[in-house]
Amino acid sequence: MPTTSYVVTGMTCDHCVHAVTEEVSALDGVEDVAVDLDSGRLTVTSAAEIPYARVAAAVDEAGYALAPA
Repeated sequence: MPTTSYVVTGMTCDHCVHAVTEEVSALDGVEDVAVDLDSGRLTVTSAAEIPYARVAAAVDEAGYALAPA
């Protein structure tokens, strides 16, 4: 199972963490999502590698953005 980490910008509270977790968890193949508010780190464990653009779109749908890679 691949595990990939990203940095989410703009999160300021637990509601932000919940919104990002909910949107990313809804992606096909996602097994686990962990979001750390203090660092902005988003860690995604999935059955197969998920394209960056799909993760970025899910984070965008939650109202936030991934930091440039």
